[in-house]
Amino acid sequence: MLTNRQLFLQHLGQTSSAPMMLEIVSAKGIYMYGPSGERYMDLISGVSVSNTGHGHPRVVEAVRNQVDLYMHLMVYGEIIQSPQVKYAERLTEFLPPDLSSCYFVNSGSEAVEGGLKLAKRFTGRSRIISFKNCYHGSTHGALSLQGSELYKNAFRPLLPDTFQVDFNNVKSLDFIDSKTACVIVEPVQGEAGIIYPENDFLLKLRERCTLTGTLLIFDEIQTGFGRLGHMFAINRFGVVPDILLLAKALGGGMPLGAFISSTEIMSALVSNPPLGHISTFGGHPVCCAAGLAALNVIVDEKLAENCNPKSDLFKNELSHKLISEVRGEGLLMAVKLSNKAYIPYVISHAPELGLVLDYFLFCDNAFRIAPPLIITEAEIAEACGLLKKLLDDAEKNVKIR
Repeated sequence: MLTNRQLFLQHLGQTSSAPMMLEIVSAKGIYMYGPSGERYMDLISGVSVSNTGHGHPRVVEAVRNQVDLYMHLMVYGEIIQSPQVKYAERLTEFLPPDLSSCYFVNSGSEAVEGGLKLAKRFTGRSRIISFKNCYHGSTHGALSLQGSELYKNAFRPLLPDTFQVDFNNVKSLDFIDSKTACVIVEPVQGEAGIIYPENDFLLKLRERCTLTGTLLIFDEIQTGFGRLGHMFAINRFGVVPDILLLAKALGGGMPLGAFISSTEIMSALVSNPPLGHISTFGGHPVCCAAGLAALNVIVDEKLAENCNPKSDLFKNELSHKLISEVRGEGLLMAVKLSNKAYIPYVISHAPELGLVLDYFLFCDNAFRIAPPLIITEAEIAEACGLLKKLLDDAEKNVKIR
């Protein structure tokens, strides 16, 4: 009989030639468990998904209650479904008044696709501007925006009339003109290695978009739901986009995405043609129930407000001669090492010490730390001790040329 490992490689499409290959049979809090009782501390939250941890009892209860009532009923937008309505109402309580209309989809990439279509339809323009080293997903349109040829070139031709400019370069904003439908930006660049805007860059971007009649799209798929120490980056930077994209933590561990705008802009998808964007499983009621429960946990347990003290604790504890910088705020950090040659060793050997870490796509000299927001001070201390041991091992075993 084949093992699960063998079946995984034989029957599941692979994303790389070197998957992590950890078998997980259960997860609770910040921990994931293997079939023989192995315990792994999740320091990446499934890439900023599990903000309330694994198996939070309130989220699990919400899922069970909704499953007992109904699951899929009809394609999105045709039937009034209470979980969608309640979640949209609650979610918009935390957003500026102009971000009042939610279109629920299935994932971050689909939220990007919907946001791009909405911008093109509302403005009647075609040009889309994104930023070098950005990441907005892997579907055809989202891939067209990605700021790295490494991942794009093999799939060309891609979406036309798309351009990349430099993040944090005010001169690059001159490329935004009357032909530009939208500019899509991560308020904090994630896969670039947690790069923050500087010198009021986002404010100046907002002003340029307003001047040219261009819609500004914020991709908060990684930064949302308390990850930066604020519910959203909108709150952190005081800049309001025309369209907001959410996913990852939006579903409380279930697959859910959304693009959010004003009622005026969103109405562009209603006619000429009707069904301007459709989704069979968008806003699945079980996912919306889970997401609403997770949002309420974040609020009730003050997880966003407690993020920055926990971030400070990580930074204070992570003192090691191989660490040149710990970059970021809240619980979205990049640990930069003195030499990029250490990174593959650190990430691949982390599970041996009971840790799960991750790469950045466009930053090869740092690894990601983005644990569930529920992580405790004691767990942070334990994690940092294990990380320092891991770095000691890397220093001994990696030969630097």
